[in-house]
Amino acid sequence: MTQYLPPNLLALFAPRDPLRFMTPIDKLRHEKRDDGYSGMAEFVRLFEDPKDTPPPTRVETREEKKERKRKEKLESHRQRVEDEISSWEPTAGGIGDPFKTLFVARINYDSSESKLRREFESYGPIKMIHLVHDKKSGKPRGYAFIEYEHERDMHSAYKYADGKKIDGRRVLVDVMREGTVKGWLPRRLGGGLGGTRRGGPEQNVRHSGREEPSQAASARDEEDRERDRRERRRSRSRDRDRDRRRDRDRERERERRERDRDRDREKDRDRDRDRDRDRDRERERRRREREREREGERDVEKVDGENAEVDDKELDRDLQEALEKDRDRDRGRDRDRDRDRDRDRRRRDRDRDRERDRGRDRDRDRDRDRDRDRDRGRDRKRERDRGDYGDGEEPDVKVKIENAGEDMGLVSYPADEDEETAGGDTFGIRIKKEKLDAGYGDVEPQNGMGQPQEQS
Repeated sequence: MTQYLPPNLLALFAPRDPLRFMTPIDKLRHEKRDDGYSGMAEFVRLFEDPKDTPPPTRVETREEKKERKRKEKLESHRQRVEDEISSWEPTAGGIGDPFKTLFVARINYDSSESKLRREFESYGPIKMIHLVHDKKSGKPRGYAFIEYEHERDMHSAYKYADGKKIDGRRVLVDVMREGTVKGWLPRRLGGGLGGTRRGGPEQNVRHSGREEPSQAASARDEEDRERDRRERRRSRSRDRDRDRRRDRDRERERERRERDRDRDREKDRDRDRDRDRDRDRERERRRREREREREGERDVEKVDGENAEVDDKELDRDLQEALEKDRDRDRGRDRDRDRDRDRDRRRRDRDRDRERDRGRDRDRDRDRDRDRDRDRGRDRKRERDRGDYGDGEEPDVKVKIENAGEDMGLVSYPADEDEETAGGDTFGIRIKKEKLDAGYGDVEPQNGMGQPQEQS
């Protein structure tokens, strides 16, 4: 195959020249003669005196180097801030009168100057709006300065516009403090309001704002929270109602399917019963016809003689066997039909017992709830009655007089009387005294109204 290749490709497969042998410059390790290690006592005199040894030079670690650079950076930044503070002068953000200027923060980055003008013109005429942008990228910084024509309009916006939602975000409204507050410094020089950049997480706050938030913003926030709570409660109520309706619909559908199945089974049983009745009637009719035919043939065969009698016996034997087979088959069908009826009857009895047990459980629960409510009402009444008469005071005995000449209502008698009856001589009524916590006393009218009775 290689003989067909061109010479330039065959040269690639040609072997190289063998390597030239070179004499090693040194012996191998195992070929060298080792005399062993010598001591160092003869070299001790050459060592340096410990008194003349300089102290060791300490090299800083990586962590120490990082801490040193951080401190140097903080010191340089502090020095630069101090220089800027010494040379800084309030310019009111490039806006005219700071006492008529409003500071608006937390603005949506997509909000435009025309949108801010439409929102804040409701408080008064606006002279100028300065929307702050980044110097390098040109993107909005999220805050602006709004200068009004009159100072009273600025105060009105400061009072009512704080927390107003613009393009989905609630803005923060404050007065222009640069040029109006003595000793005020911007945030880049360590001043400003808010506590989001004070230090660590334990010192910083999550949200900052002006020192005294307006009552309107607080009221709006409370309204929003209340609206959210109402919406959550309404949503939970709707979910519960939907689940309750779904469970009720499922229960109704299940009961409907059970009723349909019971109705279909009843129809099937009626159809089988009618079919069996028709089959029995048809079988009985054919049997009667065969008996009539057999009786006629028997009368004819009696005339024919003895041969005819022998044939009749054989015919009767065959007919008897056929009838016996029909009776056995009918008996088996009747037995199967009775077994199906007994099974259906047991199923109906079991369903009826289960339904009766469920009704008994419901009645038991209802009676238990009624007894518990009655006991609670009796306890409340007893406590109320005891509370009406105070501690350590015996309650009066109240009786209801019936069958008297006129309606006497409820009559109270002191509980400390020694007599067993009181006030019963006039109307002939004997009264059993009981405490109020046990209910009203029992009244026993005697025969002979208006006649005095002996006390019992």
